[in-house]
Amino acid sequence: MKREDLTEKLLDIKREKGWSWKHIHEEIGGLSPFLITAACMGQMKLPKAQAKRAAELFGLTAAEERMLNEPPYRGSIPSMPPTDPLIYRFYELVMVYGTTFKELIQEEFGDGIMSAIDFNMDMAREANNKGDRVKLTMSGKFLPYKYYGNDDDTPEYGFKEG
Repeated sequence: MKREDLTEKLLDIKREKGWSWKHIHEEIGGLSPFLITAACMGQMKLPKAQAKRAAELFGLTAAEERMLNEPPYRGSIPSMPPTDPLIYRFYELVMVYGTTFKELIQEEFGDGIMSAIDFNMDMAREANNKGDRVKLTMSGKFLPYKYYGNDDDTPEYGFKEG
């Protein structure tokens, strides 16, 4: 079985049972709803305790439970640019504001990147009389570039210099 097959199996069971992602998160527990959903979608691994709970919830085999605990091959968008309208809007957001994010982050923190590994995310619904809004909050650790081969007068990392 491939990881994609397990993802399809989980989605089929979710659909057949009429479960919401919220129900699945509550049953598996112990992690962010984003991480649990990403793991069910084949993009993250579940720690052993959560993999066991997921296996019990979905009625999985021991091999499928172990597969949930393996690091996956990440990157599930089948084509670039993405064709799903919701996913495309994130792509569009990066195309339009990516250079702005880069400039503002590096001006504030220095020469580096925002981690998507040491990362937190939250989502909330904001009521608005013109139509409810989606509020996403992303928080990634700043990772400065290492300046290798530097001499004594050159900083070792790309943190913002005072």
